[in-house]
Amino acid sequence: MRAVLPAVAEQLLRDIHKTYQETTQIPDDLLIALRFVFGPCAVQALDLVEQHSVTCLSSASGRKTFQVTGGSGRLYACFPSCHYCPCPAFAYTVLRRNEGLLCKHILAVYLSEAMGVTHMHSVSDQQMSALLSGTSSL
Repeated sequence: MRAVLPAVAEQLLRDIHKTYQETTQIPDDLLIALRFVFGPCAVQALDLVEQHSVTCLSSASGRKTFQVTGGSGRLYACFPSCHYCPCPAFAYTVLRRNEGLLCKHILAVYLSEAMGVTHMHSVSDQQMSALLSGTSSL
């Protein structure tokens, strides 16, 4: 079950999905809306998508998570189903200061999915367990 974003954010992601599927572009009005709803991390998230930094990892048992390669090259295991990322920006900006809905990594996952450009990678259940327990990154 996926956690629900505010209705305006959900609608914006649906609009991006529809428009991108039709034109392979995000028009200026949706980019402005994206910046308005998600703040400065929107541009950074779009950069991560453009760099093909988002990979969906799925196992035979149906578990799924996303790995996002940050700007520094570090891999983050992101969980959009509960809006969680282990990055420092998420802990500070989202959790501690309550100044944003998401970090750039989680937003990059949502945008990559909406645009249909997420890399897909199958892993074993053992690999997924190691990733989820934090003892491995793939």
